[in-house]
Amino acid sequence: MLALVLVVGGALLAGSCAGLVEPKSADANVPHPPPKLEEALTPAQRKEHERLVASYGGTYDDPKLQALIQNMVTRLVASSERPELSYRVTILNSPVINAFALPNGSLYVTRGLLALASDESELASVLSHEMAHVIANHAATREDQMKQAVLVSRVISDVVNDPDLGALALARSRVSLASFSRGQELEADAIGVGISSRAGFDPFGAERFLKTMGRQASLRSSSSVSQNASTEQTDFLSSHPATPERISIVMANAQEYTSRGKAGERDRKQYMEAIDGLVYGDDPKEGFIRGRRFFHPKLGFTFTAPEGFSLENTSQAVLGASTSGREALRLDAVRVTGDQSLAQYLSSGWIEGVEISSVESLVLNGFPAATAVARGDQWSFRMFAIRFGSDVYRLIFAARDLTPELDRSFREAADTFRRVSIEEAENVRPLRVRIVKAGLTDTPERMAAKMDVQDRALERFLILNGLDHGAKLSYGEEYKIIAE
Repeated sequence: MLALVLVVGGALLAGSCAGLVEPKSADANVPHPPPKLEEALTPAQRKEHERLVASYGGTYDDPKLQALIQNMVTRLVASSERPELSYRVTILNSPVINAFALPNGSLYVTRGLLALASDESELASVLSHEMAHVIANHAATREDQMKQAVLVSRVISDVVNDPDLGALALARSRVSLASFSRGQELEADAIGVGISSRAGFDPFGAERFLKTMGRQASLRSSSSVSQNASTEQTDFLSSHPATPERISIVMANAQEYTSRGKAGERDRKQYMEAIDGLVYGDDPKEGFIRGRRFFHPKLGFTFTAPEGFSLENTSQAVLGASTSGREALRLDAVRVTGDQSLAQYLSSGWIEGVEISSVESLVLNGFPAATAVARGDQWSFRMFAIRFGSDVYRLIFAARDLTPELDRSFREAADTFRRVSIEEAENVRPLRVRIVKAGLTDTPERMAAKMDVQDRALERFLILNGLDHGAKLSYGEEYKIIAE
């Protein structure tokens, strides 16, 4: 659901519509499966696990993919400095790129990270890096910080009796799971390369994945929408930056192991088969973006942003920005008591600079609404409050210069807010990772043209497949694209 957040200081803060996804069906033929994580934890650990999982949108259930990762972990542990340790894997239903391990043997990886890796050796480099933190006892500090985060969320959910806000508080504390020092990160890199190499994986997987992460981070930071987002979107990219120092160190370590005659395997084909069909990006059951349109089948509404806007579905709100970055928008949900009209709410002072004379009550596609203009030093706002069932949604447009033409386009966009039909909701399909073989005449440009992505399809195709600009595709080789 959309969370309660405010616009503060004249800037649009970040925020999403995240939630649980229905389990994905897959064949489960797992020999000697390890005990389920919940069965291996104490009651206190189990509760912490559940809160952590909730903060990342729930679990992503794919027994075949789960088995592949668990088998990789078993192989890595056997080649580690602590072979007596046991890890149980949870795949998180989140497009965020992240992975982490806790001292109790809980290892978490998001489907966003799985989509970015291109072979088993790249994923092994991430898993062994996180295991290295546990082996080197770095994760003891992480566990203490996690307990503090859980305590905060427990106070909110148990005392205030609001589990949604409890999950939100824990989500905001996710940065505590990634707060290792520079020295600890470099040490984990060195240990991790050794583990994956001894396990028979290509030790250069770490170098390739670090470079891919760096390119993905650059692509995201260059987005005008992301530039308006808050730092709450902490993930593996921000907590494990692909610095030249890190890349040079993992390269040196990899070269040392290959000089000993340990080339290692990439296991690309097996990995590609495992992630074929993996949900990519937002899950449509919890709100998704297609071009300029935001669609939320579960909550039952949709709206379309003005021409030239790009949208991003974050952890607390839907954000949008124009190509120039001089216009932006935000959609979130707030609580408005029944005895307060929407016009009164817009005038209540939650944002400064409201022009009282501009406050207007209206009806948008059958829903009670109100609109007003607010002006600050650098930004001006056209705000809408829309009552949709028991909820009130705020659709806030911001502009450096709120001209009559812009204001008209903002009003037209607000007019697109409407209820979705049952048929529309039932026909929604998620974007997925699709594995396709290159034909004789295929090029990166032709493959990118098949991608159902919002923008920069070629750049996204190259990053997803670890390819450089100007690269040629190999006939019969498998590549990742994003499509329904």
